[in-house]
Amino acid sequence: MKFVVTIIVIAALGVGGFFVWKQWETKRAAAPATKAVSTAPVEERDISFAITAAGEIGPADQVSVRPEINGKIAELPVDIGDRVKKGQLLCRLDDTDLQSERDSQLSQMAGTKLQIEEASLKVERTEREFNRFKQLLDAQLVAQEIFDNARTEHFLAKNQLAIARNAFERAEKALKIIGDKLDKTRMQAPFDCTVLTRPVSLGQTVSGAAGFNSGTEILSIANLNEMIVMAHINQADVTRMKEKQSVEIQVESVPGLRMAGHVERIAPQAIVKNGIKGFSARIAIDHIDPRVRPGMTSILSIPVASVESAMSIPLSAVFTEKGERYVYVKLPDERFERRTVQVGISDYSFAEVQTGLTNGDVVALEQPTDIKPEPVVEKPLKKKADKTTTGVSMGSGATGAKKTVM
Repeated sequence: MKFVVTIIVIAALGVGGFFVWKQWETKRAAAPATKAVSTAPVEERDISFAITAAGEIGPADQVSVRPEINGKIAELPVDIGDRVKKGQLLCRLDDTDLQSERDSQLSQMAGTKLQIEEASLKVERTEREFNRFKQLLDAQLVAQEIFDNARTEHFLAKNQLAIARNAFERAEKALKIIGDKLDKTRMQAPFDCTVLTRPVSLGQTVSGAAGFNSGTEILSIANLNEMIVMAHINQADVTRMKEKQSVEIQVESVPGLRMAGHVERIAPQAIVKNGIKGFSARIAIDHIDPRVRPGMTSILSIPVASVESAMSIPLSAVFTEKGERYVYVKLPDERFERRTVQVGISDYSFAEVQTGLTNGDVVALEQPTDIKPEPVVEKPLKKKADKTTTGVSMGSGATGAKKTVM
């Protein structure tokens, strides 16, 4: 009998334990899994903030070589990539017609010069005759008609001399114009440069700068010893920049290359580029690397603020709500407390915490679920000012209540 009772008790305990275990499994499956929250300690580090922008490298001085006169290219001794010294010939136009005009003008000037000499001699001769006949007329030794003829001949001689001199001056001016045109047929390098483009060929006819579309471009040259970077700076960052500010320049085409530069100029007016409003900035490269060429893309890093040994936390630990910045600080009981902080300088990974945290605190990198509410500071209620009553107070029975009669 006892054996049977023991068996029944054991079976009952087994069934009960099974149901208890089943319920526990059901609750455990329904309950959300507790997720470990990533954290980071508050620690000291140096933080520096820099503006990052992309820009295009180009020469500081670039010139489009265009002829000032029309002509045909007779000599083109340079080609793309050639390094040219200052004063070296870049292009020469055919000057055959101009040389012919010059020779013609020289011949004309020589003839005009002979005319001037002959007219000068005639003026001297007629002037002597005019003076002699004047003396004879005063002495009444010659007729008035003869004196008048001498005076007329002297006047005509002076006119011929003036006309010859005028013709000589015109010929001189024409010769000077031809000489200027001859000088313009030769185009020389204004500075030490490199030929970037050469869109024309030998024998091609080109138009002068005064013609259509400002003339034909023969060459484009640039001084590659002095290079700049033209960058588009966001309007939110341009207020932190100033001239002569140091810049670090990286070139995408040359891995590992870093060059130093400085801000040379910032445009005073904003422009829209690629849908972004900003300001054009000119960055001068201090020492150019020979591997760098015009048109290469560069990445600029312009440091604008820095702080040393600052209490810092990862940027992902800083949350913002309605203009307030706060973090979740881990407490000794493994819960988290929301705490308001004041953030200073930040880079792309860490932020300086000025108030709200101490060195050694641990903050959450994501929003935790078990958050300890912030302590509510009750504000003292303001007492209402007693109203001043006027009138007569009268007792009312044994209760002692007062009634105010206005």
